[in-house]
Amino acid sequence: MVHILLFAGLAQQAKTEKVTIDVNSPLSVEEIRGLLQNQVGPLKGIEHALVAVNEEYVELTDQVKDGDTVAFIPPVSGG
Repeated sequence: MVHILLFAGLAQQAKTEKVTIDVNSPLSVEEIRGLLQNQVGPLKGIEHALVAVNEEYVELTDQVKDGDTVAFIPPVSGG
């Protein structure tokens, strides 16, 4: 099971801050992102989000395994 944390606008769109996805083998961050959107629906802006696995920033090609926590953090803008 992979635990996914969503922040800011992504959490608002998904109507939740936490999602879990069952995985049987390691998957790339990009594959996890696709499974997430299959489960909660399209998330506008997720392609620009920073991604962290177990509190370390990663690339889309990095592997996620059972028990990991993946956070999708959208860019912050201010005025």
